[in-house]
Amino acid sequence: MPPKSETMPDDVEMQPLALSDSSERSQILKNASDKEEEDDAVNSQGKNKWSLKNSGGVKALSACGLYSFCSVSMILVNKSLASSYNHLLDHGDLNILLVVVQAIVAVICVESCRHLKIIEAYPPLTWETIKGWAPVNIFFCLMLFTGMASLQTNSVPMVTVFKNVTNIVTSLGDYVFFGSKSEPLVVVAFGIMLGGAVLAAWNDIFITWQGLFWMAANCVSTSGYVLYMKHATNNIKMTKFGMVFVNNVLCVVFLLPFSFAMGEIKLFFESKALHTFDYAFKNAFAGLVGFFLNFASLNCVQATGPTTYAIVGSLNKIPVTFLGYMLFDNRISPETWFFISVSMTGGFVYSYAKLRTSMTRK
Repeated sequence: MPPKSETMPDDVEMQPLALSDSSERSQILKNASDKEEEDDAVNSQGKNKWSLKNSGGVKALSACGLYSFCSVSMILVNKSLASSYNHLLDHGDLNILLVVVQAIVAVICVESCRHLKIIEAYPPLTWETIKGWAPVNIFFCLMLFTGMASLQTNSVPMVTVFKNVTNIVTSLGDYVFFGSKSEPLVVVAFGIMLGGAVLAAWNDIFITWQGLFWMAANCVSTSGYVLYMKHATNNIKMTKFGMVFVNNVLCVVFLLPFSFAMGEIKLFFESKALHTFDYAFKNAFAGLVGFFLNFASLNCVQATGPTTYAIVGSLNKIPVTFLGYMLFDNRISPETWFFISVSMTGGFVYSYAKLRTSMTRK
C-alpha cells in the first residue's frame, strides 16, 4: 500500500481540476443563457417592428376605406337632394348654399361632441390657426368654382380626362414638396387610368381655350388643396376634430358671401316648395355625412399621402356609378363600362405597387 504522502499530491491535483470543469460548465451555461436572451430580444424586436409595420398598413387601409365610404355616401346624398328638389327651383341652383349649410351642420356636430366630451377637447380658434389653415379653404373654394366653370365649358368625358391629369400633377407635387417618389408601377397605373379616360372620351374630345383655362385652373386648385392639406395636417398642432372645426368655420366664412352674391339665399327664400321638414332633414343628414367626410379626408391624407388620397378619390367613381344605376336608374353607357374596367385595372396596379413597396421595406 503506498504511503499516504504519495497519494496526497494526486488528491490535491484532482480537486482543482474538478473546480475548473464546474467553472467552465457554468460559464458555458451562462453564455448560452445570454445568447438565448439576445435571440429573444432580437426576435421580440423583430416582432415589434413587424407589428408596427402591419399596424401602419392596417391604419392606411382603414383610412382609405373610411374616406371612400364617406365620399361615396356624400355624393349619393347630394345627388338625391339635387334629383329630388332642383326641379322645384324656377331657375339656377343652390350648390354653394348647400355646401354652407352642410358646413354649419358639421360645426354643430363637432362642437356638440366636444361639449359632451365624446371627442378630445381642442384649443379655441386663434388668428395663427386661421392663417395656417386658410389656404386649405381658399384652394377648396377655387376648386369648387373652377370645377363648376369647367363643367359648363367642357363635356363630362373631357372633365374626367383632366381629373386623371390632376392625379399626376398631385403625385408630382407630392414628390417635389414631400419627397414621396412614385414607384414605376404607380406611373404605369397613372398611364392606364389616363389612357382609359382618353379612349372612353374619344368621341367627345373637343375643347375650347376657355374650357382649357378652367380645366387647368381646376387641376392646379385641386392639387393645391390636397397638397396643402397634407402640409397643414403635418404642421398645425391640433387634433383632427379641431381641424374639422376650423375647416368648416372658415368654409362658412368664405362661401356664405359668395352664396349671397350669386343670389342663392334669395332664391331659397323665394322657393316655398323647399321649406319642408323633409328638405331640412336631408340637408342636416348631408351635413352629418360631411362631418365624417371631413375627418376621413384629413385622416386619409395624413395616413397615406396626397397621391393615394387622389387615387382613392378617382376610384370612388366606380361604386358611385353602380349605386347610381341601382338607386337612381342612371344609364351606364358602353364607354362608361370601358372606363370602369380600365380604372379598376389601374387601381389594382396601384394597390399592388404600394403593397410590394410595403413588403420590400419589411
